[in-house]
Amino acid sequence: MKKLLLIRHAKATHESGYVDFDRPLKQSGMQDSVLMATLLKGQLQIPQIIITSPALRTKTTAEIFANHFKLPVPGEDKRIYEASENTWVKVINSLPDEYDFIGIVGHNPGISQILYYLTSQLKEMPTCAVAVITFENDTWQSISEEDGKLVHFDSPKG
Repeated sequence: MKKLLLIRHAKATHESGYVDFDRPLKQSGMQDSVLMATLLKGQLQIPQIIITSPALRTKTTAEIFANHFKLPVPGEDKRIYEASENTWVKVINSLPDEYDFIGIVGHNPGISQILYYLTSQLKEMPTCAVAVITFENDTWQSISEEDGKLVHFDSPKG
């Protein structure tokens, strides 16, 4: 059985002067990341590792979650930045099988699309939203459309 934690990056600045890739989190985004990590930890929804898009806002979100969960520094996968649904499937199918519970920090619209693809649950992922999906599959490589069951969904907006 595999378990996936999808995390959309927290609220980032829209001020001019930043290219999209380098937009930092707002203070409220950092607070939301701590809040959501605390809630997940309280429910014992702690992944073994976290993988993130290399964009600044996703990396910072991932680091806050990893620190809260006492996990190693998050791994980076450049494919997650601006990933289409098809690319998301490739990322998930290439996850290391030695881990049964992995967190991925990514961006919209791809993260909302992959949530729907995996679970048939049509949910918009606002900033810092979290979704836990379980799979009966024994390998990440075997996961495909509608294989997952959404068992937890939350966001700072409630």
